[in-house]
Amino acid sequence: MAEEANRSPAAQISVTRNGESDRGHEDVFHRDVPHTIPGPDTSHSNNSPENYAVTEGVVQMRPHPGASGQATKPTVVPSHAAASRLARSISDSQVETQKGAFGEQQAGAVVLSDDMKSPAMEKLELVRKWSINTYKCTKQILSEKLGRGSRTVDLELEAQIEVLRDNKRKYEHVVKLAQTLVTQLGQMMLTQRQLGDAFADLSLKTPELHEEFGYNAETQKLLSKNGETLLGAINFFIASVKTLVDKTIEDTLINIKQYEAARIEYDAYRTDLEELNLGPRDANTLPKIELSQQQFQIHREKYEKMRTDVSVKLKFLEENKVKVLHNQLILFHNAIAAYFAGNQQQLDQTLKQFHIKLKLPGGDIPSWLESSTD
Repeated sequence: MAEEANRSPAAQISVTRNGESDRGHEDVFHRDVPHTIPGPDTSHSNNSPENYAVTEGVVQMRPHPGASGQATKPTVVPSHAAASRLARSISDSQVETQKGAFGEQQAGAVVLSDDMKSPAMEKLELVRKWSINTYKCTKQILSEKLGRGSRTVDLELEAQIEVLRDNKRKYEHVVKLAQTLVTQLGQMMLTQRQLGDAFADLSLKTPELHEEFGYNAETQKLLSKNGETLLGAINFFIASVKTLVDKTIEDTLINIKQYEAARIEYDAYRTDLEELNLGPRDANTLPKIELSQQQFQIHREKYEKMRTDVSVKLKFLEENKVKVLHNQLILFHNAIAAYFAGNQQQLDQTLKQFHIKLKLPGGDIPSWLESSTD
């Protein structure tokens, strides 16, 4: 027995059932360790190969026969297989860490936390919400036109809006007719001036009819001058009414369009909520109903706010419209009456009353704001 214990490790070679020699632990150890890394020191008897248990790069010390009660410090030897597993383990832990930071990945979609969202993601979210809102509103409009959907109607406000739109069309027609009158009067003024010049020329060249041609020349020039005064009054009337129509009323109509858009959104989300309430109530539909209720409440508040704003604006517009048209209609009437009555003094007094300046030869026509502030 002592002789067998003193045999060298290289001599301890066992034979398997197939007759092949089994490689010892030393061969396995040298197979896993790269040649560039020196192996453990085997000069000491306690570090002999039979005292090692090698498992993919981790070498565990077996207890020495002579010192069974003492713990031996393990020695770690590099291994390609163990390094690969370690790398995969680190990679998996990093992925778990990234999941915790960026949110869990479910069904192929990555859900980012609010503090990690980029501007691009925020824009995509806005586009998504806009698309959903546009789809719902388009569906509501088509449903209303086909007579299948219901719409919210404020009868009093709708009547006021319809009256305003009808008045806007009528005011635009009045402005168009007044512009036609200005064009025709302008042509008549030009003809009168030319006719007066012709009479004046004939008065100089025809001594026997000097006085007759002279009277007609002065009359046509006076009519032409009064016509220019009348044109100044009418142009002021046109500018004031156009400002009322193109700025004041148009600004109110823009608010009305926003109100109508809010009404469509409100009805769209109201219809959506009604459809969900008619359906089954389970774990899948209850969150949708709650979200739809929140969206409905948001658009309801927006609709009511826009309705109040439009009502107030229509009230102020009506007061401003009455004031503006009252002054401009008096101006138009007095100027026309004085011109065709041949009362030049009254015509000049009308222009002074409304602070109207006539266009100077070669100058630009002052705007109604400039005329009113003078």
